[in-house]
Amino acid sequence: QVQLVESGGGLVQAGGSLRLSCAASGRTSSNYAMGWFRQAPGKERELVATISAYAITYYADSVKGRFTISRDNAKNTVYLQMNSLKPEDTAVYYCAARNSTAYALGADKFNYWGQGTQVTVSS
Repeated sequence: QVQLVESGGGLVQAGGSLRLSCAASGRTSSNYAMGWFRQAPGKERELVATISAYAITYYADSVKGRFTISRDNAKNTVYLQMNSLKPEDTAVYYCAARNSTAYALGADKFNYWGQGTQVTVSS
């Protein structure tokens, strides 16, 4: 089992920045692909960014150029640096881990989930 704990969410003005962290514990492995998803009220959970075990990344079009996903395997931590935030980025952000080295785009492809952290961007 892998436990994931997100942190770093909060309230920020439009144009501001936040950095989310996801600390993994338990049966951790640098061979797990990781992902960040988000879910706004009344909407389905959507992929924000994902990173393979070899640090290959993929971003949703809506965040490309503004968000950066990275991983520090020595610390068992994945980060999501969010810049130029917009009100439409407001959501609960979830960290997820996958029992594979390759990243995936669907939430159903991930095996472990954190509890989520709220990000609110005011206009």
